[in-house]
Amino acid sequence: MRNLISTAALEAELACKPPCILDATWHLPNADARDAREEYLTRHLPGAVFADIDALSDQESDLPHMLPTAAAFQAGIRALGVNAESSVVVYDSLGLFSAARLWWMLKAFGHDDVRVLNGGLPKWQREGRAVESGHVDAGRGNWTAQPAPDWCASLEETCAAELVLDARSRARFRGEAPEPRMGIASGHMPNARSLPFDQLLAPDGQLRPRAELQGVLRRLGVQADRKAITSCGSGVTAAIISLALAEIGHPRHALYDGSWTEYAMRRPADIVTGE
Repeated sequence: MRNLISTAALEAELACKPPCILDATWHLPNADARDAREEYLTRHLPGAVFADIDALSDQESDLPHMLPTAAAFQAGIRALGVNAESSVVVYDSLGLFSAARLWWMLKAFGHDDVRVLNGGLPKWQREGRAVESGHVDAGRGNWTAQPAPDWCASLEETCAAELVLDARSRARFRGEAPEPRMGIASGHMPNARSLPFDQLLAPDGQLRPRAELQGVLRRLGVQADRKAITSCGSGVTAAIISLALAEIGHPRHALYDGSWTEYAMRRPADIVTGE
């Protein structure tokens, strides 16, 4: 199953058999109070429905945007107009940032036909393609969640893993820059390797070509017989590494949903700083 779609290919699909398009824009807590929903109402892809990652997440957890129950996620996805047979395309307004998180959430609940718009809204607009404004109500779908646990890694599995790839900045990884969430110390897990997510992106915001991704990931120890676990601050940009692993056909990978926020809260004595 394909994981990416180009802007040209999506425009062609819109003219014949439009997929279900979801705007999965989300901003970090320290992103100068940017409002993803308001940005969507101002400008979005034709027919796109706004998918609020936080609203689709576990509302009872003390951790940010954790996966909810299958029933809760199913209800949320149906409310976006997604059907069992829907071909879903997700994108965000930053190029490739939070869209991969919704791609991963759908994969974790068993929907295989989901692709990320490579380059997102910025590339779409640079090319002069049509946009719309205002709210889109796609009605209610009949999508059914079918949990796929292999896409997820627990705290315990992550602590025991041989290979953990951390998508945060090197400064946060080394403990030299603060985390965006109050009360969370920076640093890293003892078994983690630093892979800032932007190293996987080309200058135009697209995911780098497959051969380049293979080179980056192999240098960090990704091998066919070794399970790779991805992590970040709260499980959003970790999904970009998961997307890259899927693109190169890596057979064994999972995302640590609690990511650094959970680890720093639960295992503060084990935090490592420096390289």
